[in-house]
Amino acid sequence: MIQSWFAGAVPAQTLAPRTPAPWELASTALEPAPPSLLQETKARIHRKLLERLNLSSLDALDREPAVAAIRGVVHELLAQESVPLNFDEREELVRQVLDEIFGLGPLEPLMRDPEISDILVNTHDSVYIERHGRLEETDVTFQDDRHLLQVIDRIVSAVGRRIDDSSPMVDARLADGSRVNAIIPPLAIDGPHLSIRKFKRDALAGQDLLRTNTLTRPMLDLLTAVVGSRLNILISGGTGAGKTTMLNILSSFIPSTERIVTIEDSAELQLRQPHVVRLETRPQNIEGSGEISQRHLLVNALRMRPDRIVVGEVRGSEAIDMLQAMNTGHEGSLATLHANTPRDALGRLETMVSMANLNLPEKVVRQQIVSAIDVVIQVSRLSDGTRKVMTIAEVVGMESDIVTMQDIFVFERSGVASNGAVLGEFRATGIRPRFADRLEEHGIQLPAEMFGPARREAW
Repeated sequence: MIQSWFAGAVPAQTLAPRTPAPWELASTALEPAPPSLLQETKARIHRKLLERLNLSSLDALDREPAVAAIRGVVHELLAQESVPLNFDEREELVRQVLDEIFGLGPLEPLMRDPEISDILVNTHDSVYIERHGRLEETDVTFQDDRHLLQVIDRIVSAVGRRIDDSSPMVDARLADGSRVNAIIPPLAIDGPHLSIRKFKRDALAGQDLLRTNTLTRPMLDLLTAVVGSRLNILISGGTGAGKTTMLNILSSFIPSTERIVTIEDSAELQLRQPHVVRLETRPQNIEGSGEISQRHLLVNALRMRPDRIVVGEVRGSEAIDMLQAMNTGHEGSLATLHANTPRDALGRLETMVSMANLNLPEKVVRQQIVSAIDVVIQVSRLSDGTRKVMTIAEVVGMESDIVTMQDIFVFERSGVASNGAVLGEFRATGIRPRFADRLEEHGIQLPAEMFGPARREAW
């Protein structure tokens, strides 16, 4: 079966894993080859290998025997090269060729690094990463724009999408769940751009928020109680602030006996409960039809007998359907949106409701929001890369035409240390939330002193 990949005649012994020859082991004393020489050699080997491979049969085979067979052929092709490479360089070149065939080329080592959360390819010779909340430039490069376009095309074609002049930007998802956005000329002036938000295989838990000083124990206890008592929660924050992570953690507090329906543009949530229905939007096809939006999915979700509805991110007219669901018996729902403060979050929600073109009076829309949303959680990524819960606020009601809110917990910044770390403290405002009675109805008793104004915890 493996031999059927190869279009040319290849000796059978080259298809098995191969031990290094003695002269190759001795060659480790050679001076390292220049990076440009390695790139040129890799490109030649890759071209010769593709001439021998039957790509249509490649995907049908198991990974391990395929890698072993290709490794043997690459070693054979390397033996025909006159380039003086030591053993380590040969093994690195073999790994790079395998990455070109099975993975994302130069990005594969970054994908394997668990500490990297984002990979940002600005142009073929400029790649940045985010590690622990901070951006770093890397020495990773592509050969040219064409090489980068090949990797982008491999990603989008795997999910049945395409990217070209007629459709120059695309959202996609890798096999491991990582989110991908690509945009190419003519929209991208300097060349193709690629952004990858890596999918964490191990979902974080509440204890991880305490370990990273994202919030304090009283704040975590309050949020656990809020989810358990089926209050509706809106998580607000900027890009990369940790909204989806917070949504994942809060969702983990939902009892396993409840039926949960999740609605997302790109599936990222990692719910561990046994009774979860995951829905994902669908973009329009090449003919410009077939699009399924979040609003369509929300309407359909109401017919699926959900106990809780979790919306990955509210972006448009689906806001009105989400508010209707929260106001008609689907309590305990959760959602996220982009905003800078809790009050801005409600303002943006009001704007998105107007996008549904229902011509509702402003006061009616605000009444819907006040009736639906109980708690707003504001999360932020600070200048030192850390992520904090900046505010836990309660939506109280309306006074005339104004929505009234009150902060329960806040993070107050006090300065920046010499090492760049943001200084500040978490503080209870001294206000006992009005939903405390709702918590007691669900058998959840929180000590009154946890809301006391004297409670401060510095970081």
